[in-house]
Amino acid sequence: MKIKTTHIFRQKMIQVTGLKLLSVSLIAVALLLCLRLVHASEEDYPALRNSIDPKFQTAFEKALDEEYGQDIWDLVKTKKVGIVLADITDLHKPKVAEVNGDVMLYAASLPKIAIVLGAFVQMERGKMTMDEKTRNLLNITVRKSSNKAATELLNQVGIENLAEILQSERYRLYDPKYGGGLWVGRDYSGGKVWKRDPINNISHGASAMQAARYYYMAGTGRLVAPQYQKDLEEVFSKPGITHKFVKGMKQKKPEADIYRKSGSWRNFHADSGIMTLKDKEYVIVALVEHPQGGEGLVELIVAVDDLMDTMSP
Repeated sequence: MKIKTTHIFRQKMIQVTGLKLLSVSLIAVALLLCLRLVHASEEDYPALRNSIDPKFQTAFEKALDEEYGQDIWDLVKTKKVGIVLADITDLHKPKVAEVNGDVMLYAASLPKIAIVLGAFVQMERGKMTMDEKTRNLLNITVRKSSNKAATELLNQVGIENLAEILQSERYRLYDPKYGGGLWVGRDYSGGKVWKRDPINNISHGASAMQAARYYYMAGTGRLVAPQYQKDLEEVFSKPGITHKFVKGMKQKKPEADIYRKSGSWRNFHADSGIMTLKDKEYVIVALVEHPQGGEGLVELIVAVDDLMDTMSP
């Protein structure tokens, strides 16, 4: 591919008769190379939906059965739970297991991760700046799950702009083809609903697979512009609320680095993130509608980490 591109580039140089034409040619070649690099980058990281590993899936279902028994399968059948586990120890060869991965549920504060993405995209577009105030808003939106901070950020991003970003070809984090996904249809101040998602009629929603895609893109440097990658990682580090996945991991593997965002409202409970340990790294997202869902997610992360220990080489 490089040889062919170089050959075309030399032909163009022979044909040019003025500096202006040369500049146009150079720009065109540069754009072509950028497009090819982007395409190659996407090919380097396979779609999570295409990365279901049969052995991993079987082991995952067995772990769920041992931990919860028939209760988990009743929730699966009634579409009141969605879980995606993605082993990304080898970023280029993820192994995925899931139940109801594309089922969209009310996710409370978890979709604040979409607002965070919107802020970084607007920075990339020159519509927002990463000053100390914005940095603080991002941090407390994720770490402390501040409704006030999330609403202020959303107002800066623009709720319509956020919907466009989530549905864009670049991200497709809300995709009707797969039942929806991440959606923010109202702010977090308790105000009026701007627009519920068009498929499931949910104001703050997510599916486990779309949230997992978000974290996989973040972990492979494809979610935000390169100059903001370290900022993104900082925002999701240092969880400020010790429950659900954080509670379970602090008890079992206190040395783990956790990058996460959770959510709870009434019987709806959610948690999501990347768990990074010395010998493995994985994405885990779970959404559940159940009165004891919060404690159930503590049990889930322990069971999942046990599974990851047995699957590690």
